[in-house]
Amino acid sequence: MRLRNIPSADHIIAESPFCIQTPAIHRGLWNEIFQNANPVAIEIGMGKGQFLLQLAHSNPHVNYIGIEKYTSVLLRAVQKLERLPNGQIPPNLRLICMNAEDIAEVFAPGEISNIYLNFSDPWPKKRHARRRLTSIEFLSLYEQILTEKGTIEFKTDNRLLFDFSLEQLQKAHWNLKACTYDLHHDNDLNTNNIMTEYEEKFSSLGNPIFKLIASRS
Repeated sequence: MRLRNIPSADHIIAESPFCIQTPAIHRGLWNEIFQNANPVAIEIGMGKGQFLLQLAHSNPHVNYIGIEKYTSVLLRAVQKLERLPNGQIPPNLRLICMNAEDIAEVFAPGEISNIYLNFSDPWPKKRHARRRLTSIEFLSLYEQILTEKGTIEFKTDNRLLFDFSLEQLQKAHWNLKACTYDLHHDNDLNTNNIMTEYEEKFSSLGNPIFKLIASRS
């Protein structure tokens, strides 16, 4: 899907107090940004921010960083935060506009406790498999920044991408902690589930939602 360019997006993001402009200089120092020693979790491909915003509200003792590649998409998350009354803006949430390929340059080894991947681009062509956020190439990056017991949580409505992800995790020798092919009818995994904008859309069309949780060890 082609994204519509929004000329003002770059300027608004550059001026936003919620966005980190030079993330690499904070590598290994993210707790200084949040001014606490709480765990740091990231969502890669955060979209319009509904999931991460609710997560930050629900877990005030975890720091969250949303990563989004496209300024036109990240702009919507910034606007969503700007519309909130001051008392409802979570202090444990920051945003970054960057490519996921660069995460090891932005986060130090063992700095991240959890990685959330929600409805990632499936990159359906075989020659683009390396670009999928659950490919072995990306799993290798996640290993570099996750804590020893750190996890990734992945949701999608794309069965082919989900099966591919399970295969990649097995090849990379990750531990599959939980897996479901119908999240909204899974009593355990659906407990406290926070839906993204895409999840609401796809599930309303009757599409089953797939979810897995995996760890490095």
